[in-house]
Amino acid sequence: MLVQDNWGYRLPYPVRYPVELHPPPGFRPEVAESWPRVEGRLEYTGGRLLYMPPCGDIQQAVAMDAAYLLMTWGRLHPEFVIGGNEAGMVLDGETRAADAAVWSRAAAGEFTGGFRRVPPILAVEIAGQDEGEPELRSKSAWYLGRGARVVWLVLPQSREVVVLMQGGESRHGVGESLPAHPDLPGLTPPAAEFFRQLG
Repeated sequence: MLVQDNWGYRLPYPVRYPVELHPPPGFRPEVAESWPRVEGRLEYTGGRLLYMPPCGDIQQAVAMDAAYLLMTWGRLHPEFVIGGNEAGMVLDGETRAADAAVWSRAAAGEFTGGFRRVPPILAVEIAGQDEGEPELRSKSAWYLGRGARVVWLVLPQSREVVVLMQGGESRHGVGESLPAHPDLPGLTPPAAEFFRQLG
């Protein structure tokens, strides 16, 4: 049951996100049009439809800084395609979304209006009020286990970016740049640039 107060509707007790939703009739995880229309973010993993609320202002700002960094690089590298705004992908029968992701244009194939069906080279996840580093590490393992080559965890609170790969990880703070990856030529942004709007 929802309770109305001065801020709108809310649950009458604390909630731990993500919240599991009952899939609507006709729901097919691989078909975007069958997903429920909600204000927030949805993923389908482990046979569960999961809901997260909309992003707060810090996560929004950092997401746009990350998108800007990737798009600036991408304009010099048209052999890649960059997704953002909860970039949806179906991998091994599960549908998840990255804050941003980079695919090889050849591997991604033609635009269809649906979810991508191949793993990204890079997935970017940004910590927010409902998902911190532990939760994002779990999601990173999902990406890496399905063929992604590198994951960036962007942590606004500590102003750090954690770079995860099958062979290990590294942590980079303000004053450092992210390491090069052989599949992403020249993509070595300064960690500070992810937090430019935060001041």
